[in-house]
Amino acid sequence: MSPLEPALDLFLAHVRVEKGLAENSVEAYGRDLRRYVEHLGKMGITAWEKVSRTEIQAHLAELVRTGLSPRSQARALSAIRSLHRLLYAEKLTPADPSDEIDAPRPGRRLPSLLSQDEVTALLAGPDVRRAAGLRDRAMLEILYATGLRVSELVGLQLNDVNLETRVLLARGKGSKERLVPVGAPAAEAVKAYLAVARERLLKGRRSKDLFVTPRGARLTRQGFAKLLDRYARQAGIRRKISPHKLRHSFATHLLAGGADLRAVQEMLGHADVSTTQIYTHVDRTHARRLHERFHPRA
Repeated sequence: MSPLEPALDLFLAHVRVEKGLAENSVEAYGRDLRRYVEHLGKMGITAWEKVSRTEIQAHLAELVRTGLSPRSQARALSAIRSLHRLLYAEKLTPADPSDEIDAPRPGRRLPSLLSQDEVTALLAGPDVRRAAGLRDRAMLEILYATGLRVSELVGLQLNDVNLETRVLLARGKGSKERLVPVGAPAAEAVKAYLAVARERLLKGRRSKDLFVTPRGARLTRQGFAKLLDRYARQAGIRRKISPHKLRHSFATHLLAGGADLRAVQEMLGHADVSTTQIYTHVDRTHARRLHERFHPRA
């Protein structure tokens, strides 16, 4: 047994009893720290007071080399810090070597999106000879034209869309309202829906909701997601498509066309521009792939 193991057992007992951590969390700490102890043993470390910042950083570098995700690396460092804090507090080591070591920042997952050709095929899917098809076409056009959240889309009321000025009122998170411009094709699709289809679906019923079902109720988020999935398969799109992917596509295609980041932030209803900046990374990633694929000196 490694001479470092007794202190590790002491720490795990401490977090289980004193900190009251759940057993799953204790086991996760144990896995991370046993890997750390094994690494220290390979480096010839046999006493905790011999551990320095260098050995910890070497271990973190090894985690990177093995392909451990940034989130898992951060969790491992958290366990190592907690262990060394306890050893220092219990006067088992003269200092805390983990102090001031920065945790790796978890990477943000880039949102997936549709190509412009896929969007075109998707929007052409609904059968506009039917009332429900006119409604579905209008919803798809609005979603791609404005980047609304699906809850904002299905929550639109009849008076929220001004087809003359081509602007709609979206009610976002925390009941925050914003005005979003509507493109001409989307405005025309809504106009066609309102001309005959909505009344056919309502069958004499009254409703404030813009997009309704044959029962006279508001179309739900789940109902629209099912419709979208059907139209995606019809368009030959094999991967899973969600309403949020159309929102991602709206933002990325706007930025790729030269739109101002702040303007896109306003349209999306993001409180912080850093949330919108993820779409600039998507655009750069796409551009890099194109460069690698087609440039003779890539």
